[in-house]
Amino acid sequence: MNTKLKGKHFITTQDWSIQELKTLFALARQLKLEIAQGKFNNKTLDGKTLGMIFFDPSTRTRTSFETSMTQLGGHSIFFAPETMQISHGEGARDTAKVLSGYLQAIAVRICKYGAGNRYLEELRAAASVPIVNMQCDIYHPAQILADYLTITEHFGENTTGLKLGVSWTHAPNYVRPVSVPQSIILMMLRFGIDVTLAHPPEFKLMPEIVEQAELNAKEAGAKFKISHEMDEAFDDADVVIPKSWGPLVYTQDEDEGVSLIDKYPGWICDEKRMSLTNKGSLYMHPLPADRDKEVTPGVIDGPHSVVYQEAENRLHVQKALLSLIM
Repeated sequence: MNTKLKGKHFITTQDWSIQELKTLFALARQLKLEIAQGKFNNKTLDGKTLGMIFFDPSTRTRTSFETSMTQLGGHSIFFAPETMQISHGEGARDTAKVLSGYLQAIAVRICKYGAGNRYLEELRAAASVPIVNMQCDIYHPAQILADYLTITEHFGENTTGLKLGVSWTHAPNYVRPVSVPQSIILMMLRFGIDVTLAHPPEFKLMPEIVEQAELNAKEAGAKFKISHEMDEAFDDADVVIPKSWGPLVYTQDEDEGVSLIDKYPGWICDEKRMSLTNKGSLYMHPLPADRDKEVTPGVIDGPHSVVYQEAENRLHVQKALLSLIM
């Protein structure tokens, strides 16, 4: 167990070793039990402040990070870029250096494709406090921590050999980031989980991420498969995470992207597909899910669904994360 994590950035789980991640999960389980016992007087971050910059809207991410700081005895500040000097052109370097003088960590949500992760890396280079990724265009690491904690709560901490299906789903009207499926395949393979990724041809993930996932699979002795048939993600799966994302690697044109999404209305998680999974399988989704487009009510509200447990676990893994790095 590696506990020397003060000051460590959290932009992608790839930056953390397996031992460091296991430390985080061990603490998350402990903190979750404390809440179950009604212990809300944790003072781990007493007097410390987290600054949160949201370029993109949020429900679960903002609420869980703010609540994390409150339950740890600290304080959080919500920043909208239009209320900061960012709106007048202040760059990442100056923002990082100034805020580092006031805060003990800086968390950012910025999902613009081609810009989000670059902005986080600019902050990392200039900041003297930890930078936390609350979702960018490439990664959504906090969500995947919650996903893995949820899986271990049902299958135990040894996840080697479990089968996970990650599938694109149809969700019209706007183009969603690729950061969730990319973070899923990267981290789950490192913990020995076999992953099948299914998507239509136009919805491939970033090639460098797929290449890294293949390396992760090789190092962990896990299996990684890519298919253009949705059913293959469900066949004999222990866990499925069907989730929409945009064809951003194929095109950044919004209208073309929406048109491509509309091309595949049959890519929906329904009871028939869940019947292909193993007994006791889990349906997971980071939420919000587009009902009757991505998933049928019978699945998301059915016996396989653990989406609300998964959402709650955002709080516990983020409390662990902040406790360790701040």
